[in-house]
Formats: sequence, structure tokens, C-alpha cells
Amino acid sequence: MNKINSLKKKIKYRSEYRGIKEMDLVLGNFVKKYVDTFGEEELLDLYKILEKDDDTIFKWYSSTTDNNEIEKTKVSKLLKNFKL
Repeated sequence: MNKINSLKKKIKYRSEYRGIKEMDLVLGNFVKKYVDTFGEEELLDLYKILEKDDDTIFKWYSSTTDNNEIEKTKVSKLLKNFKL
């Protein structure tokens, strides 16, 4: 298994098995939609987001103000605008 496929597998698992059900739904669906379109850099950016705890991601995702805990990248902008 190559590096990209291994990273995708980790991302898929990490996005669907969170602690908060809302994050399972948002992150799981986001990953299903975009994971196969991302290159290595975007996958690494997404993995960095998924390493954050659920409270941090949820507050960032649901907030209308900027939060510096999640780095601004192409992936974070897509996720911030993603709706179920």
C-alpha cells in the first residue's frame, strides 16, 4: 500500500469515529465527498484538522468568527463551507 492510500485510509477512519455524533456526520460526509479529489498536500492538511479534538473542530465549524486553532488552507475553507 502506498503512502497516499495509507493516509486516505487513516483519514476515512478518523473522520467517521469521533466522539461527537455531529462531527462523525459532518467530517465523514466531507471526507467521502472530497478525499479522492485531494492530492498529498491537501490530505495532510485534512489529517491535521482531524487530529484536533472534537470540541475545537465543532466550535470552529459552527462559529461565524475566525478561530486560529484551525489553520486556513484550501481544505479548511472547503470544510468550513461544507453543509450536509
